[in-house]
Amino acid sequence: MKWRNSRESSNVEDRRSFSGGKIAAGGGVVGLIIYLLYTFLSGNNVDPSRVQKELSGQSNQTTQLTPEEQAQDDERAKFVKVVLAETEDVWNKLFQQDGKTYQEPVLVLYRGQVESACGFAGAATGPFYCPGDSKLYIDLSFYEDLQNKLDAPGDFPMAYVVAHEVGHHIQKLNGLTDKMNRWRQQLSETEFNRYSVMMELQADFLAGVWAHHTQKMKDNLEAGDIEEALNAANAIGDDRLQEQSTGRVVPDTFTHGTSKQRMYWFKKGFQTGDIRQGDTFNDPSLQ
Repeated sequence: MKWRNSRESSNVEDRRSFSGGKIAAGGGVVGLIIYLLYTFLSGNNVDPSRVQKELSGQSNQTTQLTPEEQAQDDERAKFVKVVLAETEDVWNKLFQQDGKTYQEPVLVLYRGQVESACGFAGAATGPFYCPGDSKLYIDLSFYEDLQNKLDAPGDFPMAYVVAHEVGHHIQKLNGLTDKMNRWRQQLSETEFNRYSVMMELQADFLAGVWAHHTQKMKDNLEAGDIEEALNAANAIGDDRLQEQSTGRVVPDTFTHGTSKQRMYWFKKGFQTGDIRQGDTFNDPSLQ
C-alpha cells in the first residue's frame, strides 16, 4: 500500500508510553489463538477481560524495547494512523452521499495492556473495537503476530484489520450493535453464534468496501495488496484456527466465519464497493 507522506489521522490516542516502553512477554501463539477463537476482530461488545482470564498462565514479565524495535513500532504506528485517515476519507464521503454525517472513531495505540469501556485487555487480546467508547484498540505487536504466527505477511493485512474494526464502528452507527446486544439476551449461545458470524462477515465486507473506494479515490493500493488481505482472512477463519488449536472443527461454536466465508465477503466488498450488497443477515447461505 502506498502510504508514505499521506495524511495521518488525528483521532488517535497513543498510550504506548504509559507502560514505560515495555511489552508483555510470554503466551505465544497458543494464547493468541485461544483469544482469536472467541473475540478476534469482534465488535459485539465483548469484555476482553473474560478472555484474558483464559490466558492467566502467561508470564507477567516485561521486556524493554530496543531502539531498533522502538523505531519499528513507531513506523507501524504511522502506518495505522494513515490507514485510519484513509477510512475517514472513504466513510465521510459515503455517508455524505447518503445524506448522513459520519462520526469518526478513535484509535487507541497501546503496549502490553489497556483499559477500555469494554474492560481490560492484554497484549494477547489482539485488535478489537469497543462500542462502549467508540474506540479501536491495537497493540502494534499484533503486526508481528500476523506475519510470524498467522503467516499473513505484508503491510496490507494490518490495513485490513484496521478497516475491519472500523466496519464494526459502522455497524454501531447503523444500529446493528444494539440489535446484537438485544439478541444476546434472547437467544441460545448456538443461535447467537450464527448472528455473530453474520456480523463479523459483514465487517469483512465493509473492509472490502473501504479497499474498493480508497483505491478509486486515491489509487493507493499496490500489486498484491488484495491477495495479502485475502490471505489474512483465510488465516483467521474459525475452522482454520480451531484445527490449529484443537485438531478438530466445531461449526456450532463458530463466531466469525470460516476462512472461505471471510475471504468471500471481503472480496465481494472490494469488487462491488456497494454497501447495499453486504446484508449478510439475509444471505441464504448463512441461515
